[in-house]
Amino acid sequence: MAYGEPDGSAKGTWRARYKRPDGNWGSKSGFTSETAAENWGREQEALIRRNMWIDPRDAETPFGEFAEELLTALGPRLEPSTLAKYRCHLGNQLLPQWAAWPLIGIFNSYVEIEKWVSELHDDYAESTVSSIFATFSTFLNAAVKAHMIPANPCSGIRVTAGEFEPSKLVATPVQVLRAAMRLYETAGPPSFVLGVMDAYTGARWGELAGQQRHEYNRELRSIRIEAPLKEIGGRLFKGGRPIGPGGVAEGPAPRRRPSGRPGRGKKGRTKSPAGTRDVLLPPSIAALYEGAMDSHDNPFVFCTPDGNPWRRSNFRLRYWRPAWDGVNPDQPSAEDHVPAILSWFTFNEGRHTHSSWLTEDGVSEVARRARLGQKMKGIARVYDHVTPAMEEHLLEAQESRWVASMAALNTRDRARLMLWFPQLREATEPARSEIAPDGIAISSPSAS
Repeated sequence: MAYGEPDGSAKGTWRARYKRPDGNWGSKSGFTSETAAENWGREQEALIRRNMWIDPRDAETPFGEFAEELLTALGPRLEPSTLAKYRCHLGNQLLPQWAAWPLIGIFNSYVEIEKWVSELHDDYAESTVSSIFATFSTFLNAAVKAHMIPANPCSGIRVTAGEFEPSKLVATPVQVLRAAMRLYETAGPPSFVLGVMDAYTGARWGELAGQQRHEYNRELRSIRIEAPLKEIGGRLFKGGRPIGPGGVAEGPAPRRRPSGRPGRGKKGRTKSPAGTRDVLLPPSIAALYEGAMDSHDNPFVFCTPDGNPWRRSNFRLRYWRPAWDGVNPDQPSAEDHVPAILSWFTFNEGRHTHSSWLTEDGVSEVARRARLGQKMKGIARVYDHVTPAMEEHLLEAQESRWVASMAALNTRDRARLMLWFPQLREATEPARSEIAPDGIAISSPSAS
């Protein structure tokens, strides 16, 4: 039972003694009376009985020490990209500010946390601040679970400014085709196909850029999305293995789950279990993809001339942005003037575009979500399933959009497209005969 005793100091103060969970005696000095010391000790023992007690010694653990200990424990189970993100945030933003702070000090410093978040907003974009703060909150949540602080001080702190997010851009099939033709001229035929498949599959960047020839099923005309390409610490990884020169994987293959109940390896996987999927391609898009594969013998279908897979930032800055934004679009008299097609259109907005097209075409929600690698919500997740008829409807709608976009090109640009991809000639001829001469939208990859 807790009690109070003189602490032997010249001030005549008292020390509280109480029984810790491990059976040893804990103490705290500085009380003005024996009663006050005894009451405090009884409060500690009551908290211990209710499993709500925080060991003062644990609460004084510096944040930097706790963070490193937690990463050591979690690291083997984390995705490499997640671990790299945590390391980046710790090294650049969290440890410089909080490394020496005791956890209980952070818990009691709400105003300091608010000031720190405001300072982050001065240096970083709102999305970056949200990501940094989420990492900080994750570590403090772990401290709560470890009974080192009573609650997460990040709870209730508003990180974003609450501004409305800008609407996502949705491209038309003709705009997608025009931008892809520009990619052909600057980065080659496979990049044309990559630009088209962005809008006609709804796959993410890493899911498409990471496609290898063995992941294509020629019989079903489908791509297998299972191990997307990831960039971690400046290196590219596929299926948990680093990618070396020429797109060749280095190091041993990750261990697979033994035969029996199917499962997924934890390294190099998709964003969610639903993200592991097969994506059927419309006939014309499949023909383009097979042509891209046959144009070289490198492991990655979409690659640089030396066989290396594309890096997101390089492809975006050198090829994607000029294709959509144009060159000197506001200066028609400039020698290198190229008008914009849809300024600021991003690769991710190709995914939004694909989803919007499917909705316009009346594709069922379960088929849309399955194609995008998303799980259904609610009871529909249990009872709604994709049928062959749904898949056929989806592919027919996508093929119709593609054919119509080719027919909408002017004669010169359509001829160039047929010269680049002769396999498309069969698909475009019937569509041209069905469109009245005055119904053709004249467009060009170099026109506004």
